[in-house]
Amino acid sequence: MKAILALEDGTCFPGRSFTGECFAGGEAIFNTGMSGYQEILTDPSYVGQMVAMTSPHIGNYGVNEQDVESSRIFVEAFIVKECCKTPSNWRSVSSLPDYLIRHGVAGIEGVDTRALTRHLRIHGAQRGVISTSDTDDPAKLVQKARELPAMEGSNLAGAVTPTQPYAWDGARPKPVTIRPDGGYDWPGPGPRVAVYDFGIKWNILRLLAAQGLDVLVVPASYDADRVKKLAPEAIFLSNGPGDPAALTEVVHAARVLADSYPTAGICLGHQILGLAFGGTTYKLKFGHHGCNHPVMDVRTGHIAITSQNHGFCVDLGGVDGFATTHVNLNDRTLEGFAHLKKPVIAIQHHPEASPGPHDSRYFFKEFREMLSKELGR
Repeated sequence: MKAILALEDGTCFPGRSFTGECFAGGEAIFNTGMSGYQEILTDPSYVGQMVAMTSPHIGNYGVNEQDVESSRIFVEAFIVKECCKTPSNWRSVSSLPDYLIRHGVAGIEGVDTRALTRHLRIHGAQRGVISTSDTDDPAKLVQKARELPAMEGSNLAGAVTPTQPYAWDGARPKPVTIRPDGGYDWPGPGPRVAVYDFGIKWNILRLLAAQGLDVLVVPASYDADRVKKLAPEAIFLSNGPGDPAALTEVVHAARVLADSYPTAGICLGHQILGLAFGGTTYKLKFGHHGCNHPVMDVRTGHIAITSQNHGFCVDLGGVDGFATTHVNLNDRTLEGFAHLKKPVIAIQHHPEASPGPHDSRYFFKEFREMLSKELGR
């Protein structure tokens, strides 16, 4: 079925739908990963975005029940050069087209993804729409793309955060009971960590639990006083979508909590902490999306090949009391920082590494060791 990707600057890319009739809109971006498409599809950080894969052949190994990062697909649409309809892998339980259809997500192929990627690199990430209707009137689709909300100023974390706290049972979220006084009866010996879910990937929770941490996940709407009533011993800020500068209440809560508790952040959590301590954020031209980004730990000189998914970056220029811990070797943007006096650490890339290698997984051990030092256990 004929389909068109129309961008806000008037550029159109013809293709064909492999999920039937469809219409979708969002920010068009590209991801450089050669694999890991199921993790990409289910990463809540991609809400509001249409993802184009630079690898030309996607879907070869199908989908399974293990390689998911959340309860559903969050991308607005999926764009590939060629989709494999007949996967071959012993874990596969479904094809990529069937998976997208089941979740009601548009998928198109036949797009010149090399030309699309080059266009986005030159002109920047853009709003766009994908449609199987009005294909003979692309100007109409371009206008619809221009009417979409811009990513800058968008609070998308509010669209993916849970409405109630939950625990992690090792494989899936588990409902919990919060006492009438706002307290929580922690089941384990701790350390007790309150984790803000701005669109968290499940592998982050798996790896926090693997460090022996007692985890309670809270919605983005929880202010500092509400979190304190839960009696945590540490705070963790997750990844998530949208513009961090739009999360003014979350930034305030992070500032208050980081004054009282050991705190760590990943991706959006990293950006929120940067804002909380007086830094600024800015939008990258086309973002960092993929699992092959080199990042240097400036403390050791160690270079990790990292998994990344962000469209905004932190600038701590002029802010005292912080040390840069990680730098992106592609564009020298900030990838990590630590407070010089407080137990606060953060990184921009994804140490849970799904998709991606395990080069930066040590961050979870570093967080655990920081808690041991601060809590004495």
